[in-house]
Amino acid sequence: MQTYLVGGAVRDELLGLKVKDRDWVVVGATPEQMLARGFTQVGSDFPVFLHPKTHEEYALARTERKQGHGYHGFSVYSAPDVTLEEDLLRRDLTINAMARSEQGELSDPFDGRKDLEARELRHVSMAFKEDPLRILRTARFAARFQPLGFRVCAETMELMRSMVAEGEVEHLVPERVWQEIQRALHENNPATFFQVLRDCGALAVLIPELSPEAHFSAAIAALQRVHASNGSTAERFASLLCALDEPAGTARAKALKAPNDCQQLARLTMIFTPAIQQLDPLQPDAGVLLKLLEKADLWRRPERFAQLLNVLACTLEPANRAKLEALQNAAKVASTVDPKILMEQGFLGKELGDAIRTERLARINQALSSLLS
Repeated sequence: MQTYLVGGAVRDELLGLKVKDRDWVVVGATPEQMLARGFTQVGSDFPVFLHPKTHEEYALARTERKQGHGYHGFSVYSAPDVTLEEDLLRRDLTINAMARSEQGELSDPFDGRKDLEARELRHVSMAFKEDPLRILRTARFAARFQPLGFRVCAETMELMRSMVAEGEVEHLVPERVWQEIQRALHENNPATFFQVLRDCGALAVLIPELSPEAHFSAAIAALQRVHASNGSTAERFASLLCALDEPAGTARAKALKAPNDCQQLARLTMIFTPAIQQLDPLQPDAGVLLKLLEKADLWRRPERFAQLLNVLACTLEPANRAKLEALQNAAKVASTVDPKILMEQGFLGKELGDAIRTERLARINQALSSLLS
C-alpha cells in the first residue's frame, strides 16, 4: 500500500502558491484495508475515504471507461492492481496529473511540470474527450491562472472544439454547468473563462444569447468591473446578462438553474438598465423613480437594492451612471416615510398603502425640486 499527494496540491506547491486542499490517492489497497485503519468510506460510485484524524480525502487508485454521453457516462474500476500512472492518466490536465510520494518524490509521467513552466494547459490524453465537463474545468483553470500567464495550448483548444462540434456539451446537465460557472465567476480573471468557452464554441451552446459581439463585449466589461468591486455571485451573474433583453435573459438564467437570488438580481438588472437609460438627466420623473423603487421591492429587500445599484454602476455607460444618483436620492428620501405616523393619523388598510405611496412621491418630488432649483 502506497499513498501519494495528488492533483492541485502538488501543482500549487510547484507554483509557489498556498495549498488550500490536499487530496490523496492510495495504490495497492482494498476498501477493507482502509476501513481497518480507521478510515470512513464516503464514496458510493468509487471508494473514497476520510482520514480518521485530518478528514482529508483518500481515494483508491482507479481507472474510468466511457460508456455513454455526458458527465455520468462512465464505468469505474478500482482494485489493488491499478497503478499510480493509470490513475493519473484519467485526469484532465497535465498540471493536475502529478503526484508526490510520502518520501517527497515527484511522479510526473505526463510532463506536467514542463507545462507549468511553459504556462500551458494541456490535456493528459485523448480520454479528455470523454468528459465534456472538462471543457468548463479547463476554462476555469485558465481564468484562475491567467494572471500567471497561463493559456490553453493549441492542441487542447482544437480538441475542445471537436468535442463541441460532436455535440458532447449538449449532454451536460444544467446543475453541473452552473456549478462550474459559479466557481469561475470568482476566479482571478473570470472574463477569461467565458472567452475560452467562446473560442472553443461552447459558449454558443451554453449561453447562446452572448454570441453577438455587442452582447459579449458588454458582458465581459461589466463582469470585470463587478469583479474589481468584489461583487457577490449574484452581482457577477447579473453583470453577465446585463446586455440581454429581460425575457431572453430571464429564460437563460432559469435554464442554467441559477439560484433564485441570482435569477432575481439578473432580471432586475435587465429591467433597470433600459429604464435608467431613458431617464431625463435634467428632469427625472418622480413617478417613474417611485415605480422603479417599488419594482425593486426596496423596502422589503434593501440589501438586494444595494446590490442592484452596484451592478448598474458597473454595467451602465458613464453617461448613464450619473442618472443613478437620482434613483439613489429618491430611495433615500422615500425611505424616510414612517408608516406608523400615518397609522396614528387614522390611515388603515388600502388607505394606508395609498397614503404611504402619496407621501413617498411627494418627498421624491420635493427632493428633485431642491436639486433643480
